[in-house]
Amino acid sequence: MSFTGKYEVESQENYESFMQTIGIPAETIQKGKDFKFTTEVVQNGDDFTWSQIYPGHTMTNKFTVGKESEMETMSGKKFKATVQREGGRIVVDFGKYKHSSEIVGGKLVEVSEAGGVSFTRTSKKIA
Repeated sequence: MSFTGKYEVESQENYESFMQTIGIPAETIQKGKDFKFTTEVVQNGDDFTWSQIYPGHTMTNKFTVGKESEMETMSGKKFKATVQREGGRIVVDFGKYKHSSEIVGGKLVEVSEAGGVSFTRTSKKIA
């Protein structure tokens, strides 16, 4: 299934607990808690351009499934990671946590896991 589309955050579960687990400062957690941002994905086979569009800032990562790619976090930290495909999901190990994305019922469902805490973000397709 193709990930291509534009998605708007609909709900988040365990955001604060997860962010605390990976060491994000409380002030940053509070600022980001209620952000309503969009995710825009362009998929061409195994090649992806994945953008998160925040008020006043867009973060874009380009990667190919199965190949190491340089990526950037929201805070501007650059790192190398290899995105893998597991069934209909794409997964990546960010070091501090593991992240997966899949399309479920036309919605983008992202799950991040660290230290026994799971954070789920569900976004509805808007374009």
